[in-house]
Amino acid sequence: MKKVKTLISAILVFGFIASCKKSDSHKSITHTIAYSSNESGNREIYLTDTEGKSKIKITNYSGSDGYPEWSPNGKRIAFYAKYDKNKTWSIHTMNSDGTDRKRLTHAKNTWDASPTWSPDGKKIAFGRHYKNAEGIDQEEIWIMNADGSEQTRIEPLTGGSPCFMKDGRILFHSKSEDSEICIANSDGSNIITLTNNTAEDWWPKISPNGKQIAYSSDRDGNFEIYVMNTDGSNQKRLTFNTILDGDVSWSPDGNKIIFISDTEDYFDIYLVNKDGSGLKKIIDNGSQPSWFKAMR
Repeated sequence: MKKVKTLISAILVFGFIASCKKSDSHKSITHTIAYSSNESGNREIYLTDTEGKSKIKITNYSGSDGYPEWSPNGKRIAFYAKYDKNKTWSIHTMNSDGTDRKRLTHAKNTWDASPTWSPDGKKIAFGRHYKNAEGIDQEEIWIMNADGSEQTRIEPLTGGSPCFMKDGRILFHSKSEDSEICIANSDGSNIITLTNNTAEDWWPKISPNGKQIAYSSDRDGNFEIYVMNTDGSNQKRLTFNTILDGDVSWSPDGNKIIFISDTEDYFDIYLVNKDGSGLKKIIDNGSQPSWFKAMR
């Protein structure tokens, strides 16, 4: 009973609402939004509610923290931090209150970003970008255990922004310059290309029910938000702006999408229904949002 009270207290402090069902083995936690912002002077990670009305800063780092991504159970957040005057980006994890911060990758002069958790929370995949000895950009996808051990490049895959699907496959965008949205097995086999155009298709995210993909594309001259089915069919544009829209994240019920929109000073975070209606700004000075999907 003492452990239950402690858990509920911790959840309430960081903006969660816990409701216990008749059996302790069936607990439901409502979602919240993690994002990065430079409003404090450095890029830090914040939590907020679904309306963007309350904020909690959970990092305090002199460099730069970003790309937060919730673990499936909501207890941990994976993210990147920058070192060496921004020449090195490394993947970290921490508790959802910002404690127990751990650095997992240490490769110098590489940009490790866009971490994603496997459905069971045991693995983390991420994108790695660097220049080789000839000065040519390399864009790779790596996978490791959630504690940082057994870091392995997924050899056949080139690109970034990996996202684990419910069946364990990886959704990602292929290497820049006419990049496409693709799906592959976690070992890199059986690559399926879903888009086919001369545009840049980036930042794919799978819906909670596994039936749709949200992503950003500049196929119409400017980066806008699109959705499509997981077989690549029914591609639909949701936003119609004159500035970049990207970095999508689905709501837990799969009916809404949050994304960033470029502004003169930084980015803001907007919300839109998956049919393109109901567009509204919810967060000033925010980027790289991640919406926690409540445990079912």
